[in-house]
Amino acid sequence: MVPVVIGPGERRYLIDHHHLARALHDQGINSVFVSIVADFHRLDIEAFWNIMDFHGWTHPFDGKGRRRAYADLPKTVAAMEDDPYRSLAGELRYVGGFAKDTTPFSEFVWADFLRRRIKPKDLRKSFVAATEKALTLAKSEEASYLPGWCAPHGGKAAIKAGKRKSAAEAVRSQ
Repeated sequence: MVPVVIGPGERRYLIDHHHLARALHDQGINSVFVSIVADFHRLDIEAFWNIMDFHGWTHPFDGKGRRRAYADLPKTVAAMEDDPYRSLAGELRYVGGFAKDTTPFSEFVWADFLRRRIKPKDLRKSFVAATEKALTLAKSEEASYLPGWCAPHGGKAAIKAGKRKSAAEAVRSQ
C-alpha cells in the first residue's frame, strides 16, 4: 500500500513509495491501494506545507538535487521525473551499500551525496560501473554522516582497537 496524506481540496499526496508508484504507472497499472496516514484537508495550503515539512513528508528537490517551490512538485505520478542518482542510491542499498533506515527520504540524501561525486556522463555510460564506484564511496568515512551508513569506522581509534588482543588471545597468553 502506498502511504498518502489528504491535503487541501481532499487531494491525495504520496509521502513514500513514489518510485514504486511511478514504476507501476509505467506498467499500465492505474490504481493502487493506499494507506491514509493523516487528513489535513481542512488546512490552507501554507499550513499544509508547513506540517508536511514538520513531519518530514516532503522532499521538494528536482532530479538535479535543487530545492524547488512546492508549486513545482509534480501534480501526478505520470509527471514525476526520474532522478538517476535516486535510482543509483536504490541500487546501492540493494547491493548492501547502506542499510534501510527510517529516516524520511534517506535514499534521496544518498542520491545527493552520490550526485556530488559521480559525474552524470559516467552514470549514463555504465550504471554497473557507477554502482561499483558508489559502493566504494559508501564504505568511506566521507559517507559516515548518512542514514544507514554501515561501514567500519577508520582512523586511530580503529587502528588501536585492531592492535588490542582479543579476550581469547589474552587468556591464551597467560
